[in-house]
Amino acid sequence: MEPVVHQVRNKVFQTLHRIGLLSRRNHSVCAEHLHAPASSYTRQMKPTLTVSRLYQPSNLRDSRMQADLTCKSHRLMLQAGLIYPSNPGCYYYLPATVRSMEKLVRVIDQEMQQIGGQKLDMPSLCSADLWRTSERWDLMGKELFRLKDRHGVDYCLGPTHEETVTTLVAHQPTLSYRQLPLLLYQITRKFRDEPKPRFGLLRGREFYMKDMYSFDVSEEAAHETYESVCHAYTQVFARLGLRCIQVQADTGTIGGKLSHEFQLPTDIGEDRLLVCGSCSFSANVETMASDRSDCPQCKTGKLIESKGIEVGHTFYLGKKYSQVFNATFSNAQNKSSVSEMGCYGLGVTRILAAAIEVMSTDECIRWPGLLAPYQVCVLPPKKGSKADEATAVAEELLHTLGETLPHLRGEVVLDDRTQLTIGKRLKDATRLGYPYVIVVGQGALEDIPKFEVICQQTDETLFLPKDELLQLLAKLETI
Repeated sequence: MEPVVHQVRNKVFQTLHRIGLLSRRNHSVCAEHLHAPASSYTRQMKPTLTVSRLYQPSNLRDSRMQADLTCKSHRLMLQAGLIYPSNPGCYYYLPATVRSMEKLVRVIDQEMQQIGGQKLDMPSLCSADLWRTSERWDLMGKELFRLKDRHGVDYCLGPTHEETVTTLVAHQPTLSYRQLPLLLYQITRKFRDEPKPRFGLLRGREFYMKDMYSFDVSEEAAHETYESVCHAYTQVFARLGLRCIQVQADTGTIGGKLSHEFQLPTDIGEDRLLVCGSCSFSANVETMASDRSDCPQCKTGKLIESKGIEVGHTFYLGKKYSQVFNATFSNAQNKSSVSEMGCYGLGVTRILAAAIEVMSTDECIRWPGLLAPYQVCVLPPKKGSKADEATAVAEELLHTLGETLPHLRGEVVLDDRTQLTIGKRLKDATRLGYPYVIVVGQGALEDIPKFEVICQQTDETLFLPKDELLQLLAKLETI
């Protein structure tokens, strides 16, 4: 790798010297740095992100795996080296996926903290006694991953944390009504023993979820909190550019008095939805008579059935858990009162996969702009080609992007595999889904250098001089 870097930098210095931007003295100083020991040199220089250094193994080599690829997102994520199968329903999340997930977490954190959410982290290993107290140990059935410690004590790996968080709050005897509403949330691994894990990250046994739990002084206040969280969820999906429908839903094993799902419409979805063509009403078919076709809200509209992927779920719990675990607060009259609760989930890894499912083509990943692992990929010319001299221009462009567009630092990747053709590297870049791919070719050697800019989200190709390219990338939103 180092000789390639030195060759590229030598060409940069030669080009800059030729056009008068680098004096002979500075050139010689730079040359001294090039011949300095690698350890001292690399300590001084911030390394460029290069494709050759990214860990993105190609996973689709075993034809037996093909039969399990039942949806687009699963296949694309494997092909691009984003995930790798471990056990049934469990995956390695590889570096590019982790970058995207961390960006999604930042979006969620911003929206949750905007409404007063406070982040914490609860144990994944949950006591069976808590689940027996809530009577869910038997109710959850085989969905729970159960285990015993060396003393024979029963535990489960938490699929959700109502019992755990309510016990935590119940152990604070000094909680005052002035501290409510209290909104506690975490983003962590969850575990469910799915009988038939499939669709990659859409239905697995181990996954990341954001779960929030609210404690309020009254039923009215709890409903206000519920609406506030639902609005925050809508904001999350709006920022990601995803069309999401909030539908009435069954409360299931979580329980409570009110429930809504947040669904991304797609044919691969396992949920059947009924949506009114005349008003805002929508519901999961589980909550209604299967043969009903008239809208219960506007009375005149017809219900249209579609499919969706559930990416979020909200519940108004009332006192279902707080009464059992004695989660109380001191009210305005200084008397003990039981909290009203709600719980709210977002499937973090499921959102990533669902977004790829609904936005991508059959061959190319398309990310929500904010979540792309990297925003820009720069392709210098193939080594030995007619445009080889433009390699120096590509290196200069990388430097300019880092200096003039601080929000793109860490977001620009150089595809340094110059032994490959532009076409091969462009295919790889398209498959991973960089929002912008910049091809540095023959046009970069013209009197007014121009760059080929491929906007993958819109399928546009532009030929821009540097100043216009910088203006375009300055508008990129990052998080």
